[in-house]
Amino acid sequence: MALRPAAQLLGVALAVLADERARLDRLGVPGELVLVGGSSLLGALTRGDVDLHLRVPEPQFAAVVTALRQEYPVVHPEIWSATLATFTVPREAAEDPPTGLAVTPRGSEHDVRFTRSWQRLRAEPRLVEEYNAMKLAGDGPDGADYEARKSAFFDQLLAE
Repeated sequence: MALRPAAQLLGVALAVLADERARLDRLGVPGELVLVGGSSLLGALTRGDVDLHLRVPEPQFAAVVTALRQEYPVVHPEIWSATLATFTVPREAAEDPPTGLAVTPRGSEHDVRFTRSWQRLRAEPRLVEEYNAMKLAGDGPDGADYEARKSAFFDQLLAE
């Protein structure tokens, strides 16, 4: 999959964010929905997908996950934990970008990982350069080691 500048996708990503906020409101799902991932960051390279992060009050996490399972297909169940659930957002049209939805309780380990990582990337341009270099390393985003490289990159961001 070819990488492209996030600036090419940002408008579409913001529209997806608005649509999903409206859907969650209609469903009565509480929480704060934010755009994360490469498509959220000017200067970053992206595979063309959209990543959303739903931060919910901790006492409501289990109920929110149960409700979302009725509306969104589960994705990557192998990474689910007591503080992380992941879904795919159904595409309305063929040209809609693939979109993922991660759900975390506010203040949890996974919430902090998403929130702090993307805050740092937005605030420190050198980190965006490192992020892009990580994506281009090895066999790029389609390589067998991509997920491991990406995880190590974010681990390092949080360790600093």
